[in-house]
Amino acid sequence: MKITLLTHFKEFEKRSNTGRLVVDVLGNSAEQVRWDRMNPPARLIEEIETGGVALVYPGAIDENDGDLSGISQCIIIDGTWHEARKIHQRSPYLQKIRRICLTPDGKSVYNLRKNQKESGLCTAECVIEVLRLSGNIAEAELLQERFLAFIRPVGVMRGAVQGH
Repeated sequence: MKITLLTHFKEFEKRSNTGRLVVDVLGNSAEQVRWDRMNPPARLIEEIETGGVALVYPGAIDENDGDLSGISQCIIIDGTWHEARKIHQRSPYLQKIRRICLTPDGKSVYNLRKNQKESGLCTAECVIEVLRLSGNIAEAELLQERFLAFIRPVGVMRGAVQGH
């Protein structure tokens, strides 16, 4: 399973971005592609047109199945919820592809940013879920382990720990 993180430009500067962690752990199986409304990523559009690509993004009730059959590549929008909505709305090539909605067993443990959606997952947590759904359990567990080490202890407020 190839993971493509369609990343908002602001995320590259944030220490709290878990997309870099995904790429570090998964190596060549993951990539971060900078989203640019005016210059859409040509290679990604070609991959979408070839087929076997799905977007992990909330959708209609009937898309909420997590079925990855026939999917070899997942795109995950890497940004805040506000940025992700904007990227989705302003990227016609994302409107054409199959959407996969995740239904995780538990709540997000990501705690590096304020005002997170209660039902939302951060980028790394989304990738962990996709890896589990696609049968890549060892990679999912390794990313989970590295992710838990990446986030700070529960209860520490933003700014209280250097670099967060």
